[in-house]
Amino acid sequence: MAIARDIARSQKQIQTAKLRAAREQEKHHRANLREAQREQREYARTVKEREREERQQYLEDRQAEAEANCEDASTRIEELSGVLGYTLLVNDRIDFNSLRIVDVIAPFEPSRQLTKVVEAPFEAGYLAKAKVPVGWRKLLPGANRKAAEAVSVARSSFERDTSAWANAEQDRLARLKAAADEHEAKVLAFEAKKATRNAEVDELQAEYEAGEANAIVSYCSMVLERSQYPEGFPQKFSIAYTQASKQLVVEYELPTIDIIPTVVDFRYVRSQDSIAEKPRKAAELKADYQDLIAAVTLRTLHELFEADQHGHVEAICFNGYIHTIDPATGKDIQPHLISVRTTKIAFTDIDLGRADKRACLKNLGAQVSRSPEEAQPVKPIMEFRMADARFVDQTDLISGLSDAPNLMDLNPYEFENLVANLFGQMGLESKLTRSSKDGGVDCVAFDRRPVLGGKVVIQAKRYRHTVGVSAVRDLYGTMMNEGANKGILVTTSGYGPDAFNFGKDKPIELIDGGGLLYLLQEIGMQARIVFPEID
Repeated sequence: MAIARDIARSQKQIQTAKLRAAREQEKHHRANLREAQREQREYARTVKEREREERQQYLEDRQAEAEANCEDASTRIEELSGVLGYTLLVNDRIDFNSLRIVDVIAPFEPSRQLTKVVEAPFEAGYLAKAKVPVGWRKLLPGANRKAAEAVSVARSSFERDTSAWANAEQDRLARLKAAADEHEAKVLAFEAKKATRNAEVDELQAEYEAGEANAIVSYCSMVLERSQYPEGFPQKFSIAYTQASKQLVVEYELPTIDIIPTVVDFRYVRSQDSIAEKPRKAAELKADYQDLIAAVTLRTLHELFEADQHGHVEAICFNGYIHTIDPATGKDIQPHLISVRTTKIAFTDIDLGRADKRACLKNLGAQVSRSPEEAQPVKPIMEFRMADARFVDQTDLISGLSDAPNLMDLNPYEFENLVANLFGQMGLESKLTRSSKDGGVDCVAFDRRPVLGGKVVIQAKRYRHTVGVSAVRDLYGTMMNEGANKGILVTTSGYGPDAFNFGKDKPIELIDGGGLLYLLQEIGMQARIVFPEID
């Protein structure tokens, strides 16, 4: 019985231990499960918090993007509105000395490695280190032989090191010489470039001061090339100069209306996750574009007049055009949007810092496109090609020009008929009226076009000197007497500033020698204007 109870007690204890172990295992499992669930909840909270932070950062980035767009557009508009004001703070005159090269190349300074001199080996030092028997060792057998061997080894080391030193020194000196030669070659090349450049500048300055046409064109081109505009401006131009009238003709490419920002207000719409744009009104874009065209025109005139150093430029004709595509044909076109001619006296009297740009151009008699945004063209006051006077001095004649008549060799009657015939072939019904003692002609012509046509008075002046304002006044008086709609004055020379000023805002067209040659070429006649030499 006792044994049975022991067995039963033992089995119970085993069963109890198993149950306890199972409960402990279950408890541990539940603890692990709770920890896992806690970690999962913590991770979910972390992810949610990170998503919330990322969402907040995204919203802030989108808002910042909208604000940056607004700032960029405002900055752009501010740059465009300051195109004229910027140049008023700059001295556009070019100092010829600034074009010369004045720098010098620093003296030759070799590296420390090339200048460091290593002393040559010293034989006595090698012999002093030779292991020669001394003292009582001299008395040992073979001492003399060992002494001779030691001296021989020392001398061999000296000779080897001396040879290596000599080679190293020779190499150092060669590299030093090569560096010196390279520096000298660089100096010679630089000085040659400097001399060439400075000689070119000297030549340009001398020719400019002498009033040479090519030098004046080069100088004025540098003035416009140096002009700093905001990004997106073509800054392409061509310049011609007529010495007789001291007139520049500038053909200048303007930016298209695409340069004007169409949107200045950007707002982030959170509900749609988009940046809303508020387009500017078409009237605002047109006004800004007209203002920009006026600014570029006035700025160019200001820069060229201000840069003029010796009174070479008394008048400027500015023709502004754009390069665009004709929507009707798909072809490239270059319509002129503005054309203005003014004298230096009249222009420099304007306070550009206070004047209204468009009103200023209107006062100067500018031809301005009514719809520049649609590339509606205007007729240039003076065609650029008509500014190519092709005047030559007597010493510049070549045999190839012998077939082209010199207009200065024509007698008054021949010159009168030439002018009348010219405008007749251009489509006008011209009638020669009377000759005058000064070599000119009064010709009455009729333009048969409806609305635009009418009676035209044409007068020619076969002059070698600049035509003054009195001739323009005479033409205007003849127009009034004849009841003409327009007056045209043609000369073989050029016009003074007063002539341009008087003709401004009047139906008068002034054609100088270059323009006359151009018109003759258009009807197939090659001619020259060669002034006779003055005794």
